[in-house]
Amino acid sequence: MQLYLPIAEVSVNAFLLLGLGGIVGFLSGMFGVGGGFLITPLLFFIGISPTVAVATGANQVVASSLSGFLTHLRRRTVDLRMGTVLLVAGLGGSLAGIGVFNALRRAGQVDLFVQLSYVLFLGLIGALMFQESLRAMTRARAGAPPRRRIHHWVHRLPLKMKFRTSGLYISVIPPAGVGILVGFLAAIMGVGGGFIMVPAMIYLLGMPTKVVVGTSLYQIIFVTAFATIMHAVTNHSVDMLLAVVLIVGGVVGAQVGAIVGLRMKAEQLRILLALLVLAVAGKIALDLVLEPAEPFSLVAGGAR
Repeated sequence: MQLYLPIAEVSVNAFLLLGLGGIVGFLSGMFGVGGGFLITPLLFFIGISPTVAVATGANQVVASSLSGFLTHLRRRTVDLRMGTVLLVAGLGGSLAGIGVFNALRRAGQVDLFVQLSYVLFLGLIGALMFQESLRAMTRARAGAPPRRRIHHWVHRLPLKMKFRTSGLYISVIPPAGVGILVGFLAAIMGVGGGFIMVPAMIYLLGMPTKVVVGTSLYQIIFVTAFATIMHAVTNHSVDMLLAVVLIVGGVVGAQVGAIVGLRMKAEQLRILLALLVLAVAGKIALDLVLEPAEPFSLVAGGAR
């Protein structure tokens, strides 16, 4: 069954969109990521322009994140205080990102910038996560005790706050910095930013893995919702029909993913997420360097 998407100006199979939403929702619930790093490139691959994909994919991120967050909230694996610090900072970063996105769109460079951003950030984060996950699995197989938290420079910063659910007493400066970066990326790339926030919360802030997923989803919900509203108001690039179909699949998938994620070891979750991130980065990089089958295309509206 074909659906015509009025803002994207293409026809896409409805069951394909439902499947994409379900897969991304599943990954959201399992890994604690919004899924934007996957849904936005997948929309590129089926012919949706990067401008519409970034703005509309964020809607699906909100829905799947909310579904997964509610599951974790019932299990008391959400640090609401930490999530609120990340959220407030993320809104500021998102506002700055919208400004940059609009400037690039006016210059006609937004599509290339979005794709290059995916290759850079996904490649870097995926490689770091994969390396660390391999080390953790090697230590576990060798029977070595888990690494203890190291009190490095993060713990010596001022403006400390107690985060009881995470068992931390640290400065709010590092969480605020992470929140700003994630908010910026949410606006520029249409992502929730979990692929950066989850490893940052584990390795930089020292949060226990069991509360990282739910806390990440809490921040992602509101920051991504703010970003998509701003895109709708300033760019008019949100395709609501596309968003609704993706949301339906994403909500169902997130519930299943949250259940599966709780049954897997933390090291297994991290290495699977790292491999997925690297695969997406590789596919986008190939699309940028390989010669297209049709080197010329017609774009409505006189876009350059």
